[in-house]
Amino acid sequence: MDYKTIKVELLGQLGIVTMSRPQALNALNSDFFDDFNHFLDTVEKDNNLRVIILTGEGKAFVAGADIAEMSNKNQQEGYNFGKKGQDTLARMENLPVIFIAAVNGYALGGGCELAMACDFRIASTEAKFGQPEVNLGLTPGYAGTQRLPRLVGLGNALYLLLTADNISADEAYRIGLVQKIVEPTNLIDESKAIANKILSKGPNAIKQVKWATRKGFYTSFAEGCEIELKAFSSLFGNEGTEGMKAFLEKRKPNW
Repeated sequence: MDYKTIKVELLGQLGIVTMSRPQALNALNSDFFDDFNHFLDTVEKDNNLRVIILTGEGKAFVAGADIAEMSNKNQQEGYNFGKKGQDTLARMENLPVIFIAAVNGYALGGGCELAMACDFRIASTEAKFGQPEVNLGLTPGYAGTQRLPRLVGLGNALYLLLTADNISADEAYRIGLVQKIVEPTNLIDESKAIANKILSKGPNAIKQVKWATRKGFYTSFAEGCEIELKAFSSLFGNEGTEGMKAFLEKRKPNW
């Protein structure tokens, strides 16, 4: 499949998606959401794909939503554009596939929101993060006001949202927005290494960990514990039993 705004490389159980509008700093537009949703359709049908790395072409991961496209929208059109973005990012969260953001440069506005919808974030030393929407008289539209405080805490989130400051990879790491920082030349290789580490684990266990953690995060502690028990018990008599037997027999598990 040829896409207008992304490049897709499939390497067995690993996929690499590169946002590819470098002339527009990979700004998110309607074509991107159409392309990416088509790709997610493929992911839903392909049980082989287990980990996907997202990165950007050129000097940006994604520098924001496409202002040229948004500038003439009325309120209903703005709502629809935001809803399309929110729905797309929610699909990533709900799929039983691990998404890793390999942030190579600017991750601003919609780009930061896209990175936050991934399961975790690896950043180049050259990466910059921010939610500059108030500079345009706007708010984030792709759930940035909801994900950011859940990732970095209310005070840190409001500081970034209200000042529109861009922060470095080091600062993003300090506040918990980023999980690891690497040199630019090592970004994809390190992301692949992390992906391969995940791929070496029990495939159903990985799916259940994502499901239980994400679903439980939005519920009470007690409800989350019950969700965890469902995930935990579902692995007995199959993958979990094989993993435990392999451990006791000092051999590699046969997933």
